[in-house]
Amino acid sequence: MFLGTFTPKFLAKGQIALPAKIRNGLGGDRTVLTTGFDKCLYGFSLEDWQKIAASELVKPLSTAEGRLVRRQMFASAEEVDLDNQGRFVINENLRNYAGINGEEVIVIGAGDHFEIWDKNEWEKTRLVTLGNE
Repeated sequence: MFLGTFTPKFLAKGQIALPAKIRNGLGGDRTVLTTGFDKCLYGFSLEDWQKIAASELVKPLSTAEGRLVRRQMFASAEEVDLDNQGRFVINENLRNYAGINGEEVIVIGAGDHFEIWDKNEWEKTRLVTLGNE
């Protein structure tokens, strides 16, 4: 399970180091990254990705919802290898989607997945969620 809020360093060329507590939740040295439904990135363990993908793929392709979910989740998804210090590169398309520009990032645990946010976007979203607009 992914828990907590972290502020890892955003390194050169789109590289980030996942916090140890998040890496431990992966159960290995790979993750699946994809666009989130908000302006963030979702990260999953391979096992959790398979479960979520299977549950989404039962939605009929003939429905608008089935097509939308497939496009949102799978078109931008990629398996990413972490090095022995938990570092990996977030590709440019994913960085652009989430507005991650090399400044400060936030990684949050969200139960069955983790999320990567630009710090400013996270603060705006968190305040709206808490009703403190």
